[in-house]
Amino acid sequence: MIQTQSSRFNSANDAARFNMIEQQIRTWEVLDPVVLDLFNAVPREQFVAESQQGLAFADIELPIGHGQCMLSPKIEGRILQALQVKKTDKVLLVGTGSGYLTALLAKQAAHVYSVEILPELSAQAATRLKQQNIHNVSLIVADAVNGYAAEALYDVIVFSGALNQYPLAVEQMLKIGGRMFVVHGDLPSMHATLSQRITDGVCRQEILFETCLPLLAHAPVASQFEF
Repeated sequence: MIQTQSSRFNSANDAARFNMIEQQIRTWEVLDPVVLDLFNAVPREQFVAESQQGLAFADIELPIGHGQCMLSPKIEGRILQALQVKKTDKVLLVGTGSGYLTALLAKQAAHVYSVEILPELSAQAATRLKQQNIHNVSLIVADAVNGYAAEALYDVIVFSGALNQYPLAVEQMLKIGGRMFVVHGDLPSMHATLSQRITDGVCRQEILFETCLPLLAHAPVASQFEF
């Protein structure tokens, strides 16, 4: 049987996807079968430029242009596992980027509001999401580093880049029972934190792991005082 170039390409992607899940995501303590199935269901290679498709499954923060990058697969896996997104959830994603994390969230949620400060990236993500027949997403061009109040309250809030300071004000945009994932702090080590709103005045925070991510555009800088 003669194998066509297309079938060889698909087989190579399938093998790379399997290795990504088994050798990167699963070994980073992402064991939820629902989350692992998402990485099989949403073709990561379709959310990068054609010239980068060979690197789509690599354990790196892949540059996507405009000084931005795509999160590594293991970080995306930990985010999804921590948030336990439900089919009834209304989600805010700060930082659309490539559109891949938007797609993963949309496969789990009722609706995703994905906000990107760069119109070029938002437009690119719109094309990719349409190609994947994902329509329960609103793509918004805005600076949402301090949250996006227009559609609040949310069941889930995700920051796809780091902040210097923990975003206390954004907690107020969570419904009771809502969850927020954010990486915050200073180099060389930042805190990946899961927060859950317990009551109107109480939000419980849990540090999940230490990591380093690029800062979001316009991320507020902590005040520094000299004594």
